[in-house]
Amino acid sequence: MGADSRFDMTDKRIVLTTAASEEEAGKIAHHLVELRLAACVNIVPQITSIYRWQEKVEEVREWLLVVKTTAAAFGLVRHAIAELHSYDLPECICLAIEDGSPTYLEWLAESVSTGE
Repeated sequence: MGADSRFDMTDKRIVLTTAASEEEAGKIAHHLVELRLAACVNIVPQITSIYRWQEKVEEVREWLLVVKTTAAAFGLVRHAIAELHSYDLPECICLAIEDGSPTYLEWLAESVSTGE
């Protein structure tokens, strides 16, 4: 670790995915937290997504899930999203958390378990 820990990476991750409905978002979120694959999942209601799919530009209302997890659990999170999702190609993007409140990051780590 360097003298300035603000630039040190953590093993904590944010995973972004979207869902077609509030019910689907809730199902995915509950599954991830209940299995301790995520410490917390925020559901942001009714975002508008514009994207290209099968050579057409689509515009739909979706629910954004912001999943707080660890690097070790990401593979299991990605698998769970793929299994539970109604989309053929669900979004699953993993972003590194570079820094944060030490007590929050500690809680996050204690709340996630990969069973290892």
